[in-house]
Amino acid sequence: MRVVMFGYQTWGHRTLQALLDSGHEVALVVTHPRSDHVYERIWDDSVAELAAKHDVPVLLRRRPGDAELLQALGDAAPDIIVANNWRTWLPPEIFDLPPHGTLNVHDSLLPAYAGFSPIIWALINGEKEVGVTAHRMDAELDAGDIVLQRAVPVRPGDTATDLFHRTVDLIGPVVRESLDLIATGRARWTPQDRDRASFFHKRSVEDSRIDWNWPAEHLERLVRAQSDPYPNAFTYHGGERIRIVSAAVSRARYGGTPGRVFIREDDGVVIVAGADARTGRRPGLVVRRVRTDDGAEYPALEYFRGMGGYLTAHP
Repeated sequence: MRVVMFGYQTWGHRTLQALLDSGHEVALVVTHPRSDHVYERIWDDSVAELAAKHDVPVLLRRRPGDAELLQALGDAAPDIIVANNWRTWLPPEIFDLPPHGTLNVHDSLLPAYAGFSPIIWALINGEKEVGVTAHRMDAELDAGDIVLQRAVPVRPGDTATDLFHRTVDLIGPVVRESLDLIATGRARWTPQDRDRASFFHKRSVEDSRIDWNWPAEHLERLVRAQSDPYPNAFTYHGGERIRIVSAAVSRARYGGTPGRVFIREDDGVVIVAGADARTGRRPGLVVRRVRTDDGAEYPALEYFRGMGGYLTAHP
């Protein structure tokens, strides 16, 4: 089949590599220009450079739909479009152009976690598995019929970075198998159960701000979800921002006011957490390592030289 690909960052790069390895003909690649957005500087393997290396024509677009792009798509005459991590809506004159439509590859187990940063949101929410879905694109974002899904378990202690590496390794096999099913007429398309659907917005720095009213279990997952190289979960101590690099749920239960720097436990310092912390029936968050704005990293027992005071959401 002749294929046009829309994609960006490492997800798009892996998709293009899978297409190049598949034996199908890649006629055109459309990708975004590089961005200064904090989350778009992470996992930024260049789709454009990979395409150029293999002499595949490349168009750079922030948004699709202009006359030059539509002409190029018509000239490419694709049998199918494959998209992965294209950051804006594709109009029907594009996604319905090829005979086989557009295959979108999304890094969640749809219909849950449609939209943006699905691995981070899934980890924060304590999901037991994450994965990759290949589905037919339609007018509603990440809502089309599914042809293939693959999942990996979320293990205790996994970070978003761990899950990124395990799910991105699924892209090649999912793309190649999906195209084989479509090309041979063996594809079986399954409608998504819209009662199970959820849709998430793009993450920003604000989403990494710690709310000490969250239960400690949720905060511990937030810290793992905001692992390097993602912007770490942050809070304020004495008016200065600190990032929480490593944390755990306390063994003991602690009571008081959320955000209180309370007591040593094992290799860290317990911060009282949870909206109902006053009851003393909940664990706290054991902060193990912190990083200051100058990039210096400290064991919590070294950074918090005395107990008392509060960690706050704002200076």
